[in-house]
Amino acid sequence: MKLLEHYFTNNENLKSEFRNFKYSFDDFILDFTSDNGVFSKDKIDFGSKLLVETILSKNIHFNNILDVGCGYGYMGISLSKILNTHVDMIDVNKRAIHLAQINIKNNKVDANAFLSNVYENITYKYDLIVTNPPIRAGKEVVYKILLEAKNHLNKDGELWFVIRKDQGAKSAINDLKSTYLIDVVQKSKGFYVIKAKNN
Repeated sequence: MKLLEHYFTNNENLKSEFRNFKYSFDDFILDFTSDNGVFSKDKIDFGSKLLVETILSKNIHFNNILDVGCGYGYMGISLSKILNTHVDMIDVNKRAIHLAQINIKNNKVDANAFLSNVYENITYKYDLIVTNPPIRAGKEVVYKILLEAKNHLNKDGELWFVIRKDQGAKSAINDLKSTYLIDVVQKSKGFYVIKAKNN
């Protein structure tokens, strides 16, 4: 279990092994640097990719976006670049934030990555909050991310998240129904992309 904890904790002794990969969508090509100790360090996670591409397929413009648990920054940076919008990106993992800052600079996007334990350092409200919640951090953390998003959304703002069916998608849908209007927008390979709007 210790190895799995690294992406939502801070292990200062973990050796760095940088790796690079590209992501392309339509005419956009983005470059990402990753490292040990962050989520999906070797490739772009399927669930994150499904979430981003489902949002992009809707052709909606958001004035500002918050990426919660951003890791090295794939979701926030891709949305910022392709939608040409400002994105704030947060994580509890210092190494993830450092990588996200490198990737923001390399991809020349209007984004800002900073440390925050869930929403503790968030002072703004957003049109869109996106998250691929850290399931292994436990249900309490995941639900804190999902439920407290409501306090950081603009009036017509939306929370979009991705969660696997076998990691609690259906119970999350049921548990969030009293807080949000819920819509399962996409399903693929056991992953659910869920849109939650303020009631």
